[in-house]
Amino acid sequence: MDANQFDTWNAITEPDEFIKAALEEANIPALMMSLVHVTGDMNIIRGDIRPHPRVLGDPYVGITEAQRATARAQAFEILKTYRDSGCKLPQAPSMDQVREMMDFLVGESLPDDYGQFLMGELSLDSGDPYAQPGLEDIPLEKRRGFHVIIIGAGMSGILAAHRLKEAGISFTIIEKNASIGGTWFENTYPGCRVDTPNHVYSYSFKPRDWPKYYSPQNVLLKYFNQCADEFGIRPHIRFNTSVESAEFDEKTCTWRVRVKSADGVSQTLEAQAVISAVGQLNRPKLSDIEGRETFNGISFHSARWEHGHDLTDKRIAVIGTGASAFQFVPEIAKQADEVFVFQRTPNWIAIEPVYHDDIPESKHWLLNHVPFYAKWFRVFRFWHVAEGVLAWVKKDASWRDQTRSISAANDELRTQFTKGMKSIVGDDADLLQKCIPTYPPAGKRMLVDNGTWLKTLKQDNVHLVTDPIAAITEAGIATKSGETYEVDMLIYATGFYPSRMLWPMKIKGLDGIDLQAHWDGNPRAYLGITIPKFPNLFCMYGPNTNIVANGSIIFFSECEMRYILGCIKLLLETGSAALDCKQSVHDTYNRWIDEGNLQMAWGASNVRSWYKNSQGRVTQNWPFTLLEFWKRTQVPEKSDYTLYKSDLS
Repeated sequence: MDANQFDTWNAITEPDEFIKAALEEANIPALMMSLVHVTGDMNIIRGDIRPHPRVLGDPYVGITEAQRATARAQAFEILKTYRDSGCKLPQAPSMDQVREMMDFLVGESLPDDYGQFLMGELSLDSGDPYAQPGLEDIPLEKRRGFHVIIIGAGMSGILAAHRLKEAGISFTIIEKNASIGGTWFENTYPGCRVDTPNHVYSYSFKPRDWPKYYSPQNVLLKYFNQCADEFGIRPHIRFNTSVESAEFDEKTCTWRVRVKSADGVSQTLEAQAVISAVGQLNRPKLSDIEGRETFNGISFHSARWEHGHDLTDKRIAVIGTGASAFQFVPEIAKQADEVFVFQRTPNWIAIEPVYHDDIPESKHWLLNHVPFYAKWFRVFRFWHVAEGVLAWVKKDASWRDQTRSISAANDELRTQFTKGMKSIVGDDADLLQKCIPTYPPAGKRMLVDNGTWLKTLKQDNVHLVTDPIAAITEAGIATKSGETYEVDMLIYATGFYPSRMLWPMKIKGLDGIDLQAHWDGNPRAYLGITIPKFPNLFCMYGPNTNIVANGSIIFFSECEMRYILGCIKLLLETGSAALDCKQSVHDTYNRWIDEGNLQMAWGASNVRSWYKNSQGRVTQNWPFTLLEFWKRTQVPEKSDYTLYKSDLS
């Protein structure tokens, strides 16, 4: 097994002082798990040193400095003995013991289904929690005869291809760009990086010893390219090719997909199924502010960054303060003469001190040398950026005033965020007032950095403008108060068209139903994956599968692909040609989703965000636990679908 999978590790040969120094950087709960593996002694986790559940803003999860010192001293003696005895491990812990270890790690006793869920993430054995058992029992010739077209070669597309290839199912990927990577290929603005901890932002089958806690765009792009090459995906991709349309042929029960290459040549491809892996945020949205076309200077959208321009000594206007502007404004402010940042609504910011930092060599050593440390560390991070956070953003119906917070826990989150932001801009009352939101935390996308954004706003050459924009002029921007801002360059950080999923492709299902007309700006799907009247069409990162507070989107994509494989297995096992989600199943599910979203901070009526469509419905987000999605996407229920043998016409 590849050592980079963390299923194997290097022998410890380093001297005592090196080990002591490395242990200073250890995550104590994950370290204590490792010590159980090294010694077989469960008493290590049965003492007074225990993580506390849901300790807000405490990276040590309630473990005191004295307790951390005790744990490190114990670890040093154990690892020294392990090294000196030839790095031999005792018998592996039993499943009951591992369950006890899991309860210790998260700081509470978990229900059985949670234990099974996290055991899958832990992956101590050779099992694959995202595989679809039984597919290999279907004759290979039958599997190879089922062809799938995947639209998009980003994170989800590469994942889908890898799983199909493992299953022996043929596929072709259509990618509009010149290379793979999706988001990480298209977004190249200065400062672009992930805002999910990297140890959970990676495929379950390809963990990596990341160089930074939150890797920049170029590192992430390299990772997905490496995955595509390692798993033999690249030869199956047609680059510089766009999908114009896809139409379900009711007579043959196949999809006819019309594609166009960069040279303008169109071609129709056929497949038994189509997987849309284009995601939610892939078509940039330019502002509809009056006068946009009149500006005489340089202008572009941040998702289509034009690197050929020299920003030195330029006066630059930035429209928008979302996740992209949050990352690139500090970078352009280093070169520009002046930067005017036009803000409609401020964002809640979580201050993460290590956001831009390299991971120290000692932490790399722990991940690669201490048995099972990397696996337990990944689960620790997974829990504490996922299920452990969800309770803080859920409504309490008895909470008195829900305009600023929606529960006691959410109010505590508000206090914590406010404290962090005040620590940076608290000495500037006017700026502080502009930066602190009036809506509940998680009402809009929460942003993460080490304070760089707020520090940038304090610079003399950076101006945060909250006066609403009236118009864009030939020379710059005019605001409603009558102020004018003459600039050389205008950068739109105005987001995307999240509710126009699969647009601008023309998708037609049964009876020629057009998907965009059917959705009418209100996309819905069963489990975010299947849509009634569109047989054998599967979405990844589809409607209501975005996550706000709990976890990594890669987790969702892996669950979705496991479910899609289950659907293909159902077709092959039953000899069916098509599978169509029942309308009643779809509708019941979406009522449940809507009710759930109304109970979350982002469902608040006083909050405007890209999570909602023009009617105010939350079309993007998943409002429940990751466990719930994991359970629902394990195996498709045959009764949820109508199966057709052939010829639906």
